[in-house]
Amino acid sequence: MRIQLAALTTAAALTLAVSACSPPTEDNSSDGSDTAKAATATSAKDLGSLDELVKAAKKEGELNVIALPPDWANYGNIIKAFEGKYDIKVNSAQPDASSADEITAAKSLKGQDRAPDVFDLGSAVAVANTDLFAPYQTEKFADVPADLKDPKGTWVNDYGGYMSIGFDSSKVPAPTSLIDLLKPAYKGKVALNGDPTQAGAAFSGVMMASVGEGGSADDIAPGVQFFKKLKDVGNFLPVDPTPATIESGQTPVVIDWDYLNVSQGEKLKGKTEWKTVVPANAVVGGYYVQAINKDAPHPAAARLWQEFLYSDEGQNLWLAGGARPVRAESMEKAGTIDKAAFAKLPAVTGTPVFPTEAQNTKAKEYLAANWAKAVA
Repeated sequence: MRIQLAALTTAAALTLAVSACSPPTEDNSSDGSDTAKAATATSAKDLGSLDELVKAAKKEGELNVIALPPDWANYGNIIKAFEGKYDIKVNSAQPDASSADEITAAKSLKGQDRAPDVFDLGSAVAVANTDLFAPYQTEKFADVPADLKDPKGTWVNDYGGYMSIGFDSSKVPAPTSLIDLLKPAYKGKVALNGDPTQAGAAFSGVMMASVGEGGSADDIAPGVQFFKKLKDVGNFLPVDPTPATIESGQTPVVIDWDYLNVSQGEKLKGKTEWKTVVPANAVVGGYYVQAINKDAPHPAAARLWQEFLYSDEGQNLWLAGGARPVRAESMEKAGTIDKAAFAKLPAVTGTPVFPTEAQNTKAKEYLAANWAKAVA
């Protein structure tokens, strides 16, 4: 049974340092009127039309993104498609950075042409930093369910999935639940994607463990205790998993979003027997958040990036990476969704849990106070 992602006000994601970007083009430096208009535009109509937005973005010529690994939700191909379509250079800084690092970069580089133009954030970080975002509504804004966006477009959910267990079936037995991971067969083999106090995927992994341990989204403590037990029996592997660690066998079990684990399986066909399971007793889902930096050095390109991501083309590119796009329902009705890719999404059974903003905030506070002393 396929379960559609339900309402989530905001959602979960990705070490700082931003690669240098080229200086402004001659046109942009001699006449910044288009950029100035774009900086306050709340929709393409404020610039006259989407075509005018495209012209302004091309004039800027660049877009700064951060924390977008090329193998995360198909971002590598998304960036290539955007560059090819609009002839705009995308400067991708620190692909493996965390959501918290994105905000740090925006603050420390404010006023510089190297600052990030846009954000892709996990819920806990997004909720705490809405004052850094610029409201903007894309042409497809109405297609996004009301409970998955800010009414003014200050933030908008973009893509999501379910937490899962990815594993190399040639090295470990297939787990049917999180409890299985406490068995001797998994000694020194279970990795979590990141630090849950910083990274959205890891945060949701602990939430999944809490639900699997009989807890709930209201109390993440059982999840922390699960990972403490995992550490105590020697099964927790304190290594951030990457495609390289998975291929080499260093991280034979990875707790991560289903679309990332499934993507790894596709890429490693013939090299490993990587499989993915969503535990039926711990189905935790979530969306990530898109937002524009209100101090974006390339405000027109930032807004055009949003238009592209929420277009049918952009949404289907996320889907090709195994992520569930936020416009899936409306695209399915309109017949514009990639049906083959949609059919490949992992089957999910059980009752899904979608933490609310308040639950995520409470869980973040608990993790900040207890994760390091229990697990690190």
